Amino acid sequence: MVSKGTVIAKIYDEDLQAQLQKSKVQLELAQITEQRDKKLLAVNGINQSDYDAALNQVKSIQADMAYTQSLIEKTIIKAPFDGLVGLRQVSPGAYVTPAIIIATVQEVNKLKIDFTVPEEYSNIIRKGSTVDVEPDAGISSRIKATIIATEPQITLTTRNLKVRAILQNQKLNPGAFVKVYVAAGADTKALMIPTNCLIPDDKNNQIVLVKNGKANFVNVKTGLRESNNVEIKQGLNSGDTVIVTGVLFARPKSPVKIRSVKTLEDFAKSIQ
Repeated sequence: MVSKGTVIAKIYDEDLQAQLQKSKVQLELAQITEQRDKKLLAVNGINQSDYDAALNQVKSIQADMAYTQSLIEKTIIKAPFDGLVGLRQVSPGAYVTPAIIIATVQEVNKLKIDFTVPEEYSNIIRKGSTVDVEPDAGISSRIKATIIATEPQITLTTRNLKVRAILQNQKLNPGAFVKVYVAAGADTKALMIPTNCLIPDDKNNQIVLVKNGKANFVNVKTGLRESNNVEIKQGLNSGDTVIVTGVLFARPKSPVKIRSVKTLEDFAKSIQ
C-alpha cells in the first residue's frame, strides 16, 4: 500500500538540473544589468527602450527557469491517490517514454462496478439505491453496493441502461467479474425457464414447445434474468412443455422423443 504523494519512481534529470543552474547564473547577470540600466535611465543616461530590453531579459530568463522547474517536477512519479502498487514494469536505467507504464496503482478500498439493466426496468434504478453483488469466487455471501450514476440514455443496440455502483471493497480484486442482483419487485405468477431453452435471433427470442409430440417454435418476450433462469413474460403458458436440452437439433413440426420430464422446480434444484 502507498499513500497519495508517495514517490514511486524517479526519472533521470541531471540535464534539466544543469539547464536550471545555467539559467540561475544568467538571471544573476541579467538582474545586475537591469539594476544598472535602471539607475542610468533615472539620470537620462540611456533610452527607455534600452532599459525595457534589460527588464525583458530578466523576465524571459525567469520564465525559462519556471518551465525547466516544471519539467524537473515531472520526473518525479508520485502516487495520485492511496492504493496498492502492482508489479514494476521497468528496471532501473531503462529508457522510458510517456507511453510506457512504470507501475499501476489501484484504489482497492472502493471499487466501481459497471452493469446493465433492460430498458423496461430502468425506472427502478435510482442514485443512492443499493444492489446486491455476488463475487464469482472467494466470497459466498452477497455484498451491498450503492448506485452512484447512470448513462443519460439507453444503448440503441442492446436497449439496456448502463449503471455504475460503488462497492466498499472486501478483499475483491479490481477487474474481477461479479453478479449483480437488482430488486425489481417479486411477481408470484412469473414463469421462469432455464436460459439454455432460449434460441436468440436478430429480432426475437424463441423457445421450442412440445405439442402433440411435435416441436413448435414460438416467439417469447423475456423479462428478468438470473444466472441460470430467465422470466418469460409473453409466449408461454403455465403447463406448457418446453424443450430444455437438444434445442438446436429440433426442427419445426418434427417429431420429438422425450427422454425425461422435469418440473421447473426440479430443474432449478438440479443445477444449484
